[in-house]
Amino acid sequence: MDIVIPFGMLKGGELGSVAALVCAVVRAAIPGVIVKVILETAYLTDDEKRSAARICKEEGAHFVKTSTGFGPGGATLDDVRLLREVVGPAIGVKAAGGIRDGETARAMAAAGADRIGASASVRIVTR
Repeated sequence: MDIVIPFGMLKGGELGSVAALVCAVVRAAIPGVIVKVILETAYLTDDEKRSAARICKEEGAHFVKTSTGFGPGGATLDDVRLLREVVGPAIGVKAAGGIRDGETARAMAAAGADRIGASASVRIVTR
């Protein structure tokens, strides 16, 4: 299950409300269902990304995800590194948005991504 973090609340400093929402979704998920929280990192400062990743980790999400692919920017190596640094090995990091070739996918994995989200996945694995 993917949810998009309420980044307006995050930007407004409503960290308790953000944490409560993530917690509610994690608790509502059927056991065995993986919960990925999309941060839309292109809209956030590094400090906001750190806060969001900490909330996801503390509230039991299984993954933090860089973006939906519909925002103003997708995954960056810096964001993947930052998220991995914050969550450590406890939860996964999914790089998504703008990954169109194998070289970029491999770089994201080397930066700490456990999963890659890409609409060009067939092209990535066949070239």
